[in-house]
Amino acid sequence: MPDSAAPLPAADLRCRVLYIEDQPLGMAFVEELLAAFPGVTLIKATTGREGIEMARSERPDLVLLDMHLPDISGLEVVRALNELIATGHPRVVLLTADTLSMDIIKAMSLGAHDYWIKPVEPAKLESALRHAPRGPRQ
Repeated sequence: MPDSAAPLPAADLRCRVLYIEDQPLGMAFVEELLAAFPGVTLIKATTGREGIEMARSERPDLVLLDMHLPDISGLEVVRALNELIATGHPRVVLLTADTLSMDIIKAMSLGAHDYWIKPVEPAKLESALRHAPRGPRQ
């Protein structure tokens, strides 16, 4: 879509989002925000290892990645997905309650697209959905 084109209405946005988050409240909040986008499919993972597996098998367009997971860190998830991220698909956004940390800097250097301080801002999420690369499906 050219930059000069009118943006798609929320109902017409189509993409797959993987949210890797172990906190039920955080998951519920993002799920509620995504309800405004009926064409968006939410895939959920509650551990880093599960998220890595789902990213590889489900081929999401956008990954929202909590940096503090119960099994491995968000940085380790980014390292494991480095080859996929290098292709530009999926786009990875780091989510944290922390201010900028060395792990965030390292994850960004490995290809994470952005980092957001929690809670997720609806406008940022919508922008990420609109700009997420649409990849091939298996």
